[in-house]
Amino acid sequence: MTESPVGPHDVADATVTLRVIKSFEYRTVRNLVLRHVDLAHTTPAQLVARAKEEIAQGSGWKPYRTCVFDALKLYTHPMGTKTQNLAINLDDTPGCWYSLDEAAPSCLELGMMHETELSLFNRAAYEEFKVNPAMKW
Repeated sequence: MTESPVGPHDVADATVTLRVIKSFEYRTVRNLVLRHVDLAHTTPAQLVARAKEEIAQGSGWKPYRTCVFDALKLYTHPMGTKTQNLAINLDDTPGCWYSLDEAAPSCLELGMMHETELSLFNRAAYEEFKVNPAMKW
């Protein structure tokens, strides 16, 4: 057991929420809750692979199956502040981007903890949205 700002928990049995973003302009976002994640032995690439597996198998994820998800970014840590943007954290502070390389450090080494929220999305769509962050209806 380790001590964190949220309280004691086992890093081998953490819950991580992925905000799977299909469209930034229309705020098409769906949360995918990954339970029983071993943060000490899981890399961000393995988290994304698990998410893609859930999307491919889940019945409610059909509209997301054609999307290319190639970026993972921190949305918020537990008990941390959230941004005004409901889809993604637009701040590019150091440490908020996670490499999807298999040789990357573990999630725990990168600072993830129980109940961390991450955003999974297409990097090209993000860069386009960041230039003109207008919302459409």
